[in-house]
Amino acid sequence: MVIFVVTINTLISLILLYIALQVWQLKQRLASVADSLTAYEICTHRTLHQAPENIYLNQQNIYNLRQRNQALQIQIQQVQQIISLILLGRQIWQRYFQRPGLTPGKTTFIK
Repeated sequence: MVIFVVTINTLISLILLYIALQVWQLKQRLASVADSLTAYEICTHRTLHQAPENIYLNQQNIYNLRQRNQALQIQIQQVQQIISLILLGRQIWQRYFQRPGLTPGKTTFIK
């Protein structure tokens, strides 16, 4: 009977020792995962810490670019209008002030 009790206690002790070893290994894995997550959180914080300021600066840069683009668009329209006026003036000049008998694109030789 004593041998049976000692054997049962030994088996229970071995089972509990195995469970304790498994719990200890699980604790080690969880500690490793926690360390990795902490490292990821630090990296993410470093990366995203400046994000709001960078977003604001980029918004300002985009606004400034749009303002410059709008000014350039106005200048382009003015240049196009100037070119159109020059071409219109050239057409009027050719129509009313060129010598009769000369047609645009044709050359005549004077002897």
